[in-house]
Amino acid sequence: MQKQGKAIAMISGGLDSTLALALVRRQGIEVKAVNFYTGFCITETQRRKGGRADGSVPRNEALRAAADLEVDIEYVDISGSEYLDMLVHPKYGYGANANPCVDCRVFMMRKAKAIMEAEGADFIFTGEVLGQRPKSQRRDTLRIIERDSGLDGRLLRPLSAKLLPPTIPEQTGIVDRELLEAISGRSRQRQMELAKELGVVDWPQPAGGCCYLTDESFAKKFFDVLDTREAAGEERRIVPEDVVLLSTGRHFRISPRAKLIVGRSEVENALLEHHVPGRARLEAKDVLGPIALVEGEPTWEERMLAARIVARYGKGKDAPKVAVEWREGELVETYEVEPERDEARVEALRI
Repeated sequence: MQKQGKAIAMISGGLDSTLALALVRRQGIEVKAVNFYTGFCITETQRRKGGRADGSVPRNEALRAAADLEVDIEYVDISGSEYLDMLVHPKYGYGANANPCVDCRVFMMRKAKAIMEAEGADFIFTGEVLGQRPKSQRRDTLRIIERDSGLDGRLLRPLSAKLLPPTIPEQTGIVDRELLEAISGRSRQRQMELAKELGVVDWPQPAGGCCYLTDESFAKKFFDVLDTREAAGEERRIVPEDVVLLSTGRHFRISPRAKLIVGRSEVENALLEHHVPGRARLEAKDVLGPIALVEGEPTWEERMLAARIVARYGKGKDAPKVAVEWREGELVETYEVEPERDEARVEALRI
């Protein structure tokens, strides 16, 4: 006879974590779902900013999955300094871009372990699939995550369980191992079949990653912040405000001393307005255009270049001259500039 048990589900709301949740739920196990917000989730960041550039607002898939399967969910924000310190100094290094996937999973699992203990739960489970991701879902790294998080024997991966050593809940009869799966690799054929079997009909389609840190262009901006601070003799670090700005606007490294951020939409313009203190604010006068911020201490020539780039992205881009207002603290100046027309130069400056 199967024992009664309680589990903590780490879910993103994607197909894999939704299926893992359904597999464990159908065994009559009490489940509480947990969704962690790191500050780098693309869809949730878009939600917090008020929507995508096209005006649509993405839904929170973790909340949707929990509601569909009638499971309580706790939303946990871990985007503070502790997480950011790990991000800058990952023990197991980065993936192809700025993604410290193994360290990130260990960090989350430690947080989940604390919730498991507080809830009196027996184990934690995830939607991870053996071999699906090149860095964090290899057999050796799955084991590292389990070990370093202090979850030896209590971290279940239902979709690949039959390919992995039995966990404590399987050994003690809380979970029936025969009702779990043996999925591996990047093909999603078995997941699609399983979705039909379990009656799971609503999930987001894969879209090439859901974390900014795996994005090449974002990674360039991320490392630019770290490298610039280090070159200036400052601590190599990322702060919460950086996270917001890194996912906002077009970024240009004007010089080692100065960076320009240009809004791409009304939503981004409004967001940049909240981050003016300590920066210069630029905006074209008399024509519609973006809000832009300049960080650092630009020279006069670099101010003019920033103003020309701002003029380039406004409605006056084809005009011979555009008036661009520069506000920096109490200083307010207007520069009459020709919009920057050298596309190669602009792209060379873009981070």
